[in-house]
Amino acid sequence: MAAAFSSDGEAVLRRTLDPAAASPRGDKDEFYEVDRAAAFVRDGGFHKVALQFPDALLADAAAVAARMEEATGAEMYVLGDTTYGSCCVDEVAAEHASAEAVVHYGPACLSPCRKLPVLHVFGRQPLDVGRCAEVFRDLYPDRHSRVVVLSDVVYAHAMGELQKQLCHEYPNIIFSQVVYGDPPSPTLPGEVRQFGRRFPMEAAEELQDCSMFYVGAEGLALTSFMLTWNRCPFSSFDPATGHGRRETLNVNRALMRRLYLVERARDARVVGILVGTLGVAGYLDVLQHLRQLVRRAGKRSYTLSVGKPNPAKLANFLEVDIFVLVACAQNSLLDSSDYYRPIVTPYELELACNPAREWTGNYLTDFRDLLPGACAYTELPPAVPAAEAIPDVSLITGEMRAAYLCDSLAPQPPPSTTLACRDQTWALAEISPAATFLESRSWRGLEQQLGKTTISKAVQGRRGIAIAYEDEGREQS
Repeated sequence: MAAAFSSDGEAVLRRTLDPAAASPRGDKDEFYEVDRAAAFVRDGGFHKVALQFPDALLADAAAVAARMEEATGAEMYVLGDTTYGSCCVDEVAAEHASAEAVVHYGPACLSPCRKLPVLHVFGRQPLDVGRCAEVFRDLYPDRHSRVVVLSDVVYAHAMGELQKQLCHEYPNIIFSQVVYGDPPSPTLPGEVRQFGRRFPMEAAEELQDCSMFYVGAEGLALTSFMLTWNRCPFSSFDPATGHGRRETLNVNRALMRRLYLVERARDARVVGILVGTLGVAGYLDVLQHLRQLVRRAGKRSYTLSVGKPNPAKLANFLEVDIFVLVACAQNSLLDSSDYYRPIVTPYELELACNPAREWTGNYLTDFRDLLPGACAYTELPPAVPAAEAIPDVSLITGEMRAAYLCDSLAPQPPPSTTLACRDQTWALAEISPAATFLESRSWRGLEQQLGKTTISKAVQGRRGIAIAYEDEGREQS
């Protein structure tokens, strides 16, 4: 039974990767678009290039890297375990290898990067275009239906063939195009550009009258589309199963859950700002924006960089009432039902802390839309004294709470009075929410016991890995 839940640690450390034993994907040069990637390296004059693979494609990494080195003469570095989500370009790991550019393989969120040139190779996943067109006709029998066709990036290569089969039957059908990075110019009035997709649309009101047809499996991308364009009915076709369906996700119920988290954010006194990306352009600006927003709302904040968040990591910060995750548009919508504290998006935190921003029904998942100069930027209103603030009652606890903005330019007490030597514990509590939380706990960590511990010489400890130390067999015998 134990073998089903664990494995020999030594065998894992000694395991070698045989490129020839990797799962076949047909012609690797075609699947990984080696010619296009090699042209990108040669045209850019790059000598060191990072190749980033998701876990599902990592078995082919050695073979693709060898093929790229042979075709370009450049030095290739394979990036496997990414710092954050595999859909984002890991510029930090690439810079550690002194790479001059990145070739990102597999599904991508298409968030613009800040520093390095990037080429996206999605991988040409097979798509039965005839079956997809048949499912589309069954879902939309009215030939005059206004439908926008979206797709997962791994099926973008087949959208041209699907368009040829459907455009003559459906005159009002609109196919989106995959685009990379920031637009060279502002988005045109008759165009929608979001989530790395672009399609023509005369006005936002017309988009509400359209249906959405998504080609791809259920996942974070589809969820982001449905929450953002929540007034449009969605249908989907899963190429892996060959079946289509009308999406039954209760968008209103999902939005109600997100609005509940907004109310939790209003009640929070300490906010943990989770850094979920170091490569998406504008992440430093939104971090500064969130710190200012939290400070103006009379709350305290911590900025935390913990890599990929999980319940065990975040449970270490018990003094934090709520977390806000700064990540790409796909990874921002994190299900926090298993976490000790809820996790919200930057847009939800702004709904909670910015009185000038109101819920309009439009949900924003891209944090760059909240920055100054963006389409959805809302400036903070002037500060209101506490005596003139309108009373606000929490819808969760029923208690009164502060509903006014502090003056960011208010003079701060000099450091000498802030740290006045009255009582060491309370002096720290005035400036640190963590110290206040620690003061309320009965167990406050290990006691130093200065001068009471016997001093001994250092001895050799155990050797090996945690799953099987070298001396465990002798101890058991």
